[in-house]
Amino acid sequence: MTEVFGIIDCNNFYVSCERVFRPDLEGEPVIVLSNNDGCAVARSAEAKALGIKMGDPEFKIRDLIKRENVKVFSSNYALYGSLSGRVTDTLLSMVPTIETYSIDESFLNLGEFSEREVEPLARELRERVRRWVGIPTCLGIAPTKTLAKVANFIAKKRPQYRGVCDLRSSQVRAELLSTVPVDEVWGIGAASAAKLAKIGVQTAADLAALDPDNARALMTVTGGRTVYELRGISCLPLELMEPTRKGIAVTRSFGAPVTTWREMREAIASYATRAAEKMRRYKVAAENIFVFMHTNNFNNDPFYSNGASARFAETTNDTGEVVALAVRLGERLWRDGFRYSKTGIMITELLPETIRQPALWGDLDRERRERAWKAMDKLNATLGRDTVRILGAGPKNAAWKLRAEHRSPRWTTRWDELPRVRSN
Repeated sequence: MTEVFGIIDCNNFYVSCERVFRPDLEGEPVIVLSNNDGCAVARSAEAKALGIKMGDPEFKIRDLIKRENVKVFSSNYALYGSLSGRVTDTLLSMVPTIETYSIDESFLNLGEFSEREVEPLARELRERVRRWVGIPTCLGIAPTKTLAKVANFIAKKRPQYRGVCDLRSSQVRAELLSTVPVDEVWGIGAASAAKLAKIGVQTAADLAALDPDNARALMTVTGGRTVYELRGISCLPLELMEPTRKGIAVTRSFGAPVTTWREMREAIASYATRAAEKMRRYKVAAENIFVFMHTNNFNNDPFYSNGASARFAETTNDTGEVVALAVRLGERLWRDGFRYSKTGIMITELLPETIRQPALWGDLDRERRERAWKAMDKLNATLGRDTVRILGAGPKNAAWKLRAEHRSPRWTTRWDELPRVRSN
């Protein structure tokens, strides 16, 4: 069977999610801000045309936002995750084998279809996702994953392709790769692009023509593999199983500076609770935990930063154990007299929860505790995050929690935020 990969990418995904329930935003400049309403992390085409760049701090573009009437939204990850799941379900209604690459991108196995079926299928997929979910997409087709990403870039940037670019033909590739800057090739970052520029490699076609050994010498094994992929030789299969996670991090900047141990303890307990919940979702358990906290390095406050790690008595994903150890580490790090801006929890040395080793002298009723945590996870998944939480995590509206002053309703996951329609 000939290998044919597709990649479907949702256009300006976060902005598109906001527009699903706000069609009046079509044609308007829209941006979505990062956690704590800090920086622009998604922009509509109209916002890009105004010169708003990815990562622009909100306070630096505030005048432009006001002058041009830019619509601003806080990140609404509950909504984005929900719509991403609906996009995946829609794709699976037509293509049985897919790899979810990120919240807004999926690789497709199109080798299961006849050569003539592929491009019409790609166009029908775009149309179905738009019709069923409301999200615009572009789709690239090629014999390798790297070329499919290049095809997707072309489909997105050049209107004449009407959202689908097919690079299966070597003749078409010869025409188009020379028009794609090398830093738009999947896996080529700024540092690699700078190295390549020094030896005259400016485009995807230049990179495809490079000796694979030279590419490997410049960019490790990844560089050599990229050259082969650009030549149409597939080196990267679909990853149908999610790789085992090596770590989990929950870190947040505070919505307001934290100056008391009580607030810091609440934040650490809240983030540790979230980390334990993630471990149970991914069916892993941890051997080690790292906690850090620091003040703001960019204002005139005295600076303080510190971190500490410790091992659990036995591998665990038990919320009570994770919170207890995280708080003990946090207490060790805490110093009075500072205005803290951020803390975080990093869980490392993860193992599948089915093979974890119990402590020799452990006295916890593990089965009973696991049932309790899983019941809590189910309630929070059904009724909304923090519906049930441990007491030490503080109130829902604590001042240190994230600012989200522009968040749209969680239309698809919260009953109490559904739109209401009245008639006389």
